[in-house]
Amino acid sequence: MVPIGANTYEVVATFHAFAMTESSRPLRILIVDNHPVMRRGIRMLLETRPHWTVCGEAANGRDAVEHARRAKPDVVVMDLTLPELNGLDAMRQILKDAPATEVVVLTIHDSEDVVQQTLQAGARGYVLKSDAGRSLVEAVESLGRHTPFFTPTVAELVLEAYIRGDTGEPHGLEPPTVTSREREIIQLIAEGRTSKAVAADLGISVKTVEAHRTNIMRKLRMHSVTQLVRYAIRHHLTEV
Repeated sequence: MVPIGANTYEVVATFHAFAMTESSRPLRILIVDNHPVMRRGIRMLLETRPHWTVCGEAANGRDAVEHARRAKPDVVVMDLTLPELNGLDAMRQILKDAPATEVVVLTIHDSEDVVQQTLQAGARGYVLKSDAGRSLVEAVESLGRHTPFFTPTVAELVLEAYIRGDTGEPHGLEPPTVTSREREIIQLIAEGRTSKAVAADLGISVKTVEAHRTNIMRKLRMHSVTQLVRYAIRHHLTEV
């Protein structure tokens, strides 16, 4: 038998100390939903778990991006239909800043288009709000270990798309001809913002907003704000 030297004991002790620190480190969670009652319910559900802490809440996509930059959460629980900046674009910005962050989408949308767009944006968890009571904790726990999680309904949609050989190219929420900045402007206009308000929100000039608006209307072959609002609702950029 080879004797265990002092250095070996030190290495083992250091390893155990590191493992204990990692296992006891709080899992930091950011909750993003525009309904206060929903955020409160999610918080109450998640905070029943030891070593989990809700490090912030956001009611719109723009605040979610800022909260994520400041709080550096491990997991973001996010709705898709959010004011000011939709969930997909907010998710892209969060993951661009912090690629190791995990995102669990918690939504009412169960269409294949929405699921595909969400996965393409970088989410690795997808839970329907109707399943939240029995699946959300499991989803957050799974993503806390960097393991994807989908409820059975969503997993079936993903599998069916894979079997059919879908490319996952955007064809619903994110038309290829519309840029990320143009989607932001569409959403803000659909929410009733004036060009001046949109310019203030995005930190650009009113002239730039008007140029984007003209280009959007041309691209989408639209002639009125009413058509733009219908487009935003149909593509889940805003609520009715």
